[in-house]
Amino acid sequence: MTYCVGILLREGLIMISDTRTNAGIDNISTYRKMHVLADSDDRLILCMSAGNLSVTQHVLGQLAEGLPPVAADEPPRRIDHMPTMFRAAQLVGEAVMTAGSELKPALVAAGVSSGISLLLGGRIGDGPIRLYLIYDAGNFIECGADTPFLQIGATAYGKPILDRAMTYESALDEAVKVGLLSFDSTIRSDLSVGLPFDMVVMPADPELPVIRRRIEVDDAYFADLSRRWSMLLNESRATIPDPPFLAQAGIVQRH
Repeated sequence: MTYCVGILLREGLIMISDTRTNAGIDNISTYRKMHVLADSDDRLILCMSAGNLSVTQHVLGQLAEGLPPVAADEPPRRIDHMPTMFRAAQLVGEAVMTAGSELKPALVAAGVSSGISLLLGGRIGDGPIRLYLIYDAGNFIECGADTPFLQIGATAYGKPILDRAMTYESALDEAVKVGLLSFDSTIRSDLSVGLPFDMVVMPADPELPVIRRRIEVDDAYFADLSRRWSMLLNESRATIPDPPFLAQAGIVQRH
């Protein structure tokens, strides 16, 4: 299992992924889930993955080598050649479908889970930043302003704070903080998700630098964020009135 989240705001894009892989309690290791599909002067396109590792690597291999051309006299189709993020998402979806048709029959016969899901985000040229969720069948949806985040993997524990705190108008630094709190909530409740985390922050203003950071186990900011969040949650809980129906029933709460 893994956990990845993409947050698309007016101010830019945040992508965060964990690095833990789990093939049973005796086979837990670290593997990067954030992959750079294109990084040049006119484009930066990132992909985060969850699910079967072999199928994911097959998809990434296809994208690196290029998918078969439409016509015999044309070059292989690569992410570097796509004119828009929508076309890039279509190409990735096609690679997912191809990998599924080639690998899944044998995996299913062996009783191995073969599903994958991907988050694809980035920008091409002067176009806007886009974020897509690509499903196991190769189809995809685009992130919108009404719900400005997409998740894959172990999504349940990190979703509540995103639902409560995240809007399309959120500031980029505030959204990074909330995104990391979403990961903190997840790793406390799901042992299949863990540090280090990989994070990329892509401002909407192309003149601003793209931030790329790996958050290690000993990262001082994340440790302080986790400690403060736990403390504030407990303080907030204590300020909420006790249930009045218990006092009415003669049950006195001890503090």
